Amino acid sequence: MSISSSDRQLSRRDVLTGGAALAAATVLGGGLLQARPARAATMDDWALPPDIAKAKLEGVDYQSYGMPDSWANYGEVLEELGKSLGITIHHTDTDMSSLEEITKFDAEKDNPVAITSDIGIMFGPLADAKGVVPPYMPPNAAKMPADLKGIHGGWVPTFTGTPGIAVNTDVIKNMPQTWDDLLKPEYKGKVQSVDPSAGGATDVAFFLAWTYAHGGDQDNLGPGVEYAKKLIGQFTAAQATPQTFEKGEVPIQLKHDFNLIAMVRDVKAKGINAEVIIPGVSIYMPSAIMANKYNVAKMNIAKLMLDFVLSDTGQTAFAKFGARPIRAVLGDLELPAEAKANWLPDSMYANVKNLADWSKLNLQEIAETWQDQVAGG
Repeated sequence: MSISSSDRQLSRRDVLTGGAALAAATVLGGGLLQARPARAATMDDWALPPDIAKAKLEGVDYQSYGMPDSWANYGEVLEELGKSLGITIHHTDTDMSSLEEITKFDAEKDNPVAITSDIGIMFGPLADAKGVVPPYMPPNAAKMPADLKGIHGGWVPTFTGTPGIAVNTDVIKNMPQTWDDLLKPEYKGKVQSVDPSAGGATDVAFFLAWTYAHGGDQDNLGPGVEYAKKLIGQFTAAQATPQTFEKGEVPIQLKHDFNLIAMVRDVKAKGINAEVIIPGVSIYMPSAIMANKYNVAKMNIAKLMLDFVLSDTGQTAFAKFGARPIRAVLGDLELPAEAKANWLPDSMYANVKNLADWSKLNLQEIAETWQDQVAGG
């Protein structure tokens, strides 16, 4: 595997640092006193506060997994972080699921690429168990509940997504108002498919939302199973994308509220009628950002990013996109009205639930339950 751009950048920086030290060497007592070259970062340095000067150099080239600029406004978050440092951050991303990101961090441990990744909160304990996140707890995470951050740091919550429904109302004239409405015969073959066993946080969140909506909870998945067994017959085999939504090929799509808001806004600009609804009982599903323990060459910018996403500026950037930032959901942040311009009405969230303890959610149990009792049932 070739050396990453981040590694090349660090090597050039070390050479320049060593060269400058050599030029400044002083002759003492007839001998040449040569300064030592800069020490390369090690795993032990994760315990130290971020070095701002190094972060400025590291942040110019910022590579990530699963957090494109358009995902909940990460582009603006990174832009604002760059402004705070007086640099321009050039961001490139490779989209992946939460499980793929954790696997990729581990597979690339000898030649790390990404600095950070966005994951569904339920995958945080898996990142801890896999050992891919560093023991660094950013200051702004101090007030976060224990189940919303890594045991020793390394990942912190960012914003929440709430499972909802978008409908192309040029195709679907009778707008569904509840999860149970999706079971009506008129919607057969028109509903986006969901598979919580495939490793995606969004699909797991939908299964949990259905479970809570029908009287269950994270310890009692039975009601969600019974509902999903009925709904699976309504799914379409077509891929759910903004394009298939616009064309009416998948006119009922299931995504987090902030993604639905953005998609509907875009199609309305093209003259297509569409609406978003939070159908009664749903859940707040936090996302998180995790740092790559193995990318020690970029640890200082990673530390700052973990802290910045929980700052007022970072949280407001998420809010502007339509995502409800975690601090606002927890009652720790008052946002100005202009930051909430893209939000759905608060009345739609009257019955949205917070899970009691995300750390106790068993992803393997959910995957096996879906495969054995829903898909296989």
